[in-house]
Amino acid sequence: MAAAALDEGSIRAILLDIEGTTTPVDFVYKTLFPHARERAPEFLRAHWDDSDVREDVAGLRAQHQADAAANLGPPPWPSSVVSSPESELNSATAYVGWLMDRDSKCSPLKSLQGKIWREGYAKGELHGEVFPDALAAMIRWTRQGKRIAIFSSGSVLAQKLLFSTVAHCDLTRLIEAHFDTAIGTKGDPRSYLRIAEALALPAREMLFISDVARELDAAREAGMQTALCVRGELPADAASGKYFVVRSFDVISPWRHRGE
Repeated sequence: MAAAALDEGSIRAILLDIEGTTTPVDFVYKTLFPHARERAPEFLRAHWDDSDVREDVAGLRAQHQADAAANLGPPPWPSSVVSSPESELNSATAYVGWLMDRDSKCSPLKSLQGKIWREGYAKGELHGEVFPDALAAMIRWTRQGKRIAIFSSGSVLAQKLLFSTVAHCDLTRLIEAHFDTAIGTKGDPRSYLRIAEALALPAREMLFISDVARELDAAREAGMQTALCVRGELPADAASGKYFVVRSFDVISPWRHRGE
């Protein structure tokens, strides 16, 4: 099978995944997630009466009811009618930990995590991290007139916090738009159609780069060009020739000649 190729001349916008694509997986799983898990109890207690946190908690309760109805075995969360405020707080905290154990992508969890990380970034406990080739490429693509957008299961807030604190450099000035699961799941072709519509571009003029094959399949079904980002061992999907494989962003719209 011939290796997949890109029609680079038609690419006007580049849509990027974060985890494993622009940013090391370890930063997410060994820095961000443990930070959120450790700080969740004190954060919920300190901000329990904040309206935006209460909105997240209401969303978490609704998700809990769905998980219980599906017999997934979430930790108990008594009805707010019969439980005390302290019991409600403890139930929410336990459920957040349960969701994180399962790497849940549910929106209220991602929203709450973003708020916890916002405090961590503000206190200097967290700093965003991107691969050097991703940083260089984002600068290069911007100078070439290409538009850059992000699509991640992490909340828009979490995305902006990460890219605004990379090595004391605010990369959000290079990013035109951020999308999270509010626009749809990453495995649904309709999500990519909505993103193309939001950017007022034909899907075929967009390149989506991700390290997850099923996400690329969904984007391709929507009409986008796709590239499989491989930062470590070559997966079986990459060996099939179905995907255009990039180990470094250096190969995507490189400088054509000195001084370009």
